[in-house]
Amino acid sequence: MRRWLAAVSITMVSVLGLAACGGGGGSTTPAGQSPAASGGKQQVEVFSWWTGPGEADGLQAMRKIFEEKNPNYTFFDAAVAGGSGDKAKALLQSKLQASTPPDTFQGHAGAELQGYIKAGNLEDLTSLYDELKLKDAFPAQLVEQISVEGKIYSVPVNIHRSNVLWFNPAVLKDAGVAAAPKTIEEFIAALEKVKAKGKVPLSIGSEWTVTHLMESVLLGSLGTDAYNALFKPGADWNSPEVTKALENFAKILSYAGDPQDDWQPAAKQVADGDAAFNIMGDWAYGYFHNPPEGGLGKTSKTDFDWAPAPGTEGTYLWLSDSFTLPKGAKNREGALAWLKVAASKEGQDAFNPKKGSIPARKDADQSLYTDYLGDALKDWSSNKLAGSIQHGVAVNQPWLAAINEAVGLFIASKDAKALQQGLADAATANAQ
Repeated sequence: MRRWLAAVSITMVSVLGLAACGGGGGSTTPAGQSPAASGGKQQVEVFSWWTGPGEADGLQAMRKIFEEKNPNYTFFDAAVAGGSGDKAKALLQSKLQASTPPDTFQGHAGAELQGYIKAGNLEDLTSLYDELKLKDAFPAQLVEQISVEGKIYSVPVNIHRSNVLWFNPAVLKDAGVAAAPKTIEEFIAALEKVKAKGKVPLSIGSEWTVTHLMESVLLGSLGTDAYNALFKPGADWNSPEVTKALENFAKILSYAGDPQDDWQPAAKQVADGDAAFNIMGDWAYGYFHNPPEGGLGKTSKTDFDWAPAPGTEGTYLWLSDSFTLPKGAKNREGALAWLKVAASKEGQDAFNPKKGSIPARKDADQSLYTDYLGDALKDWSSNKLAGSIQHGVAVNQPWLAAINEAVGLFIASKDAKALQQGLADAATANAQ
């Protein structure tokens, strides 16, 4: 535990150091002025955490369209490495507090953005939705989810699924596991069989990937309605049903291998046949599938395969990456130009196949979404929906921070009762 806390302290010092040095660049530009790039072009500072294979490729595909459509602007990539965006969000907060916001920043649609909205950091984009007719282009349920008191503050570029079980078919066959487990009980039995063969049963990455795992186990244990009810006022996080779900989580986590630095090396263990299972969002598909210059170049159904996380078939545990317009952006017009590309059919169809996600728009070119992505499109249109915890749909940032603290303590203690109390306390302090 001390080692983990020390790592967090080092991360925060590094983030603050980046902020002090200007971080995303252009911080010396006077407020209200646009930073100039070479050749007289104006920079548009786009802040995200897309630096890994697949996600960075998708961002670059959208960047190309943006610069072709806007020859007076040049894209400045202010991405900060780190899966799930924890480091990026810390740096972003320091930039917002210093009144030096990027021109636009990535955020997860849903509860995650509420803190920025309440703090007055974001411009209302409802007029942009009206101009581009985005309320017709996006599913009504999605528009409802991202609206706050009738206003909309972000442009979703995709839909991701959190509850995906990735597995290596050869490792399962060698362990005598006939198919992807459909229930929590079948999953635990399969993990035991893999362990007996000397392979890593379950790969994990850094701390946030453990919270990611937990949300799928909660959903798989409780069912959709009971899971969604956990995030409503008065929810009982101390119920016997939650106790059982967290006992399942503790048992499953006991089969995990050594934590990897982030989600990519954990996923790679599965693709390389060193591990059997990994529960990760469908951004892993882009990493598995994309050619070696931007991914692992693996073959689906042979090197890797997928299924809904155990117990969650029929439910889409969703999240959506979106872009915002911060108040006080140095290049507001450039940011709006970026948002128009992010919202467009062309931009989303360039981005999502490489990212490993499906488009937020209803009119995207479905022929581009095959293999895993074809399955995702079908499930998105027919499944029940549940909101991700780790990725900002179900809980706001203070609530997530408290959940991650409880999970971090659990990683060290393995005390499921203490974890449950920590989660209950987090809900009491933060549920609205």
